[in-house]
Amino acid sequence: MISALCRDSDWSQLHVVVAGIGIAGYACADALMQLGARVTVVDGGAGPKQQERAEILRTLEVEVLLGYSGDAPDCDLLIVSPGLRPSHQLITTAIAGGIPVWGELELAWRLRPMDAPAPWLMITGTNGKTTTTMMLESMLRAGGFNAVAAGNIGTSLVDVVMHDSYEVIAIEVGAPQLPFVHSISPHSAVCVNIADDHLDHFGSKAAYVAAKAKIFENTQVAAVYNADDEVTRVLVEEADVVEGCRAIGFTLGVPGLSMLGVVDGALVDRAFIPNRQDVAQEVALVSDVQPNAPHNVANALAAAALARAFGVPATAISLGLRAFVPAAHRIAHVATVAGVHFVDDSKATNTHAALTSLLAYPRVVWLAGGMAKGQDFSDLVQQARTHLRAVIVIGVDQAVIAESVSRHAPDVPVLSMDRTDTGVMREVVEAAMGFAKPGDTVLLAPGCASWDMFNDYGHRGTAFADAVHDLALTTSGGAG
Repeated sequence: MISALCRDSDWSQLHVVVAGIGIAGYACADALMQLGARVTVVDGGAGPKQQERAEILRTLEVEVLLGYSGDAPDCDLLIVSPGLRPSHQLITTAIAGGIPVWGELELAWRLRPMDAPAPWLMITGTNGKTTTTMMLESMLRAGGFNAVAAGNIGTSLVDVVMHDSYEVIAIEVGAPQLPFVHSISPHSAVCVNIADDHLDHFGSKAAYVAAKAKIFENTQVAAVYNADDEVTRVLVEEADVVEGCRAIGFTLGVPGLSMLGVVDGALVDRAFIPNRQDVAQEVALVSDVQPNAPHNVANALAAAALARAFGVPATAISLGLRAFVPAAHRIAHVATVAGVHFVDDSKATNTHAALTSLLAYPRVVWLAGGMAKGQDFSDLVQQARTHLRAVIVIGVDQAVIAESVSRHAPDVPVLSMDRTDTGVMREVVEAAMGFAKPGDTVLLAPGCASWDMFNDYGHRGTAFADAVHDLALTTSGGAG
């Protein structure tokens, strides 16, 4: 019975437990209540946000258990939020007891309207997936489609399928959302890249990659991989897709057959044109991508591949890129002070993202640190050492980065900041200005999570930008 559940099923006889009362869990509980199911929400926390959401759900006759730390309650179905590790007691006891376990994505797929549901275009990857999703949304809209970006990007996918009507949905998918996907069949999907991340959540790199691989299961039209990232190509080769689904690559170099790539400053398509054996079609200019750092051009190519797979005209790709407004704290130029460029890439919360950002600039004063999440910075420092003017480190794991720099780039000065309050950013920015020379970039690309000192990466980036603007007001030469 559970395996056949859909939006039009009779949910009234079912007891569904939702684990987690964040954005995803709250939306799942609300939708299930509307469908008539008996709903219990459990959450290990009991803070102000949980209390607020619990109060609303209780008025809707949803049972809410905060501060919960037991096994999975007796139920017909367990819906798990992405914040729970696959090894969490709630999940393991449910599986051991024969209780089906779904993630938010699976529930959203089941709750799509039965009549002409919007196709799903799914985007995952260690870095760049939010930017890629937003670029795709812009391209789809430029192509005349009624489209929305949803999922891990912050808009609940369950809310979208329950309450809105779109022609197509661009869905950002984080790895923690993928373990409990069972029946989803996207129109097309992409894995932008793979690097070490979420290892504390999954327990190993292999488990993390296996979760990412599920993005391609049952893909119908295009399984898109990064030709410059061998792991993503293997994921597509090994994927169990719908008969007729095509493997489509993208590359920062000249594209081969059935690929998108870059030729003479233009993004070109050799995958979705009739005479692709012989020619490539220009779909945009590299200058249409802002900022046009190499990794952002790769994001644009990934988005373009999905858009073209869905039938977006070539002319709409460039229109969509020019209309695209990047999300905050992603390689965002803050100001130029006395010839020194300040760039906020606070979203670079792992070594792969930080290295990609560092390599985009010829000479950098690197601002790094926070919670390292068990990462090793040796490879990053070795690859970026010729770009480094100086390194300033903050946060609880600053010594990990400082030690890597001292070992692998001993000629690069390192400054460690002892302050642990958010006001440290003003000292960091002033110190960076002391190291930098005109033409250099002061780059906040921490390579670490922010929670040791800040609310989130956005809070960290805002503190940096505020400090830069204050510096600009007091420095001869001003900001540009």
